[in-house]
Amino acid sequence: MKNKIPWILLAILLIATTTLACRLSPFAASPITTLQPTPTLKALPAQATPAASAPGEAVSLTERDQILADLYDRVSPGVVSIRIITQDGSGQGSGFVYDQEGHIVTNYHVVEGAQELEVDFSSGQKVHGDILATDLDSDLAIIQVDVPAADLTPLTLGDSDQLHVGQTVVAIGNPFGLSGTMTIGIVSAKGRTLESLREADNNAYFTAGDIIQTDAAINPGNSGGPLLNLAGEVIGLNRAIRTESSTDTGEPVNTGIGFAISSKIMSRVVPVLIKDGKYEYPYLGITSQDELSLFLAEELKLPQTSGAYVTSVRTDSPADKAGIRGGSVETTIPDLLSGGDLIIAVDGQPVQVFGDLLSYLMTSKSPGDSIVLTILRDGEQKEVTVILGKRP
Repeated sequence: MKNKIPWILLAILLIATTTLACRLSPFAASPITTLQPTPTLKALPAQATPAASAPGEAVSLTERDQILADLYDRVSPGVVSIRIITQDGSGQGSGFVYDQEGHIVTNYHVVEGAQELEVDFSSGQKVHGDILATDLDSDLAIIQVDVPAADLTPLTLGDSDQLHVGQTVVAIGNPFGLSGTMTIGIVSAKGRTLESLREADNNAYFTAGDIIQTDAAINPGNSGGPLLNLAGEVIGLNRAIRTESSTDTGEPVNTGIGFAISSKIMSRVVPVLIKDGKYEYPYLGITSQDELSLFLAEELKLPQTSGAYVTSVRTDSPADKAGIRGGSVETTIPDLLSGGDLIIAVDGQPVQVFGDLLSYLMTSKSPGDSIVLTILRDGEQKEVTVILGKRP
């Protein structure tokens, strides 16, 4: 577990205050194809209490039950369990089949330190796997398995940008070693941030953005497994839970707050990891307050509570070269300086919280791209053009 720090390090692209709560398992994603519109589902009538059935008589499924049962039958062959052996013992997680070339997508933290790696399919087939590429910034890993294409069931990536809060989602994985487990919930929120697993040169950590929050039950062993919409498309990769309690053996307990890497991130990163072995993230070079309360805004003498407040700017970073200002005047709050710029928009898109800025950069921009930041400085609105670098 990483040490937490109060501010988010965007410069790097930032330090998250959210806690990684559990090690979940990997799942490989499916080939990236042109996405078709998600089928429209009929509104479901209230479920009546079924009449008692005669012994041996089949009980009919409701429309909703049938959708979920069909989804599981169609998707579960593409979900895998991952077992690893490390110097310190063994572990397990989940993953999903990405393509018919044998690429499996999972979390980096599922395979971290693996000396031996096994991938188990729902058919009962078990094979050795090799780690092809890893990405600590978004907590992703690609595993290569030598399996005939006919035995692989790739899953299709959906468009996480089209998700709505309240939309039904399904998680399939290997919680506590119970392979093929399916749970259901909703999208609780979008655009969250989590601390990444890559350390910067100042003992802080970069930040992962565009994270989906869900209340679908996610537990240790689910990491790396797919989060799906009702069309069976992968719209997230289950990564962590927020928890304040644990089992007798020290395992974190699900509290209804889970986090998944968005398919928008995966659609950008996974093909590059397979092709080049690494992915370069855009770098701005600021430290930002994650969210502004009314109290903080008043202490910082800001005219509004929405926006990403720049607490500091890294020397020689893209933000520094563009003239973005960090805080410089002491306040009554330790380590919080006033006088910094407040970023309220990027390329014309409103920034309500830092997560909005980070998600935009991670899903839409690359090193070398230029962006226009709209800032509030000394009561005046300004536009500043920044040429993004790559994370150092």
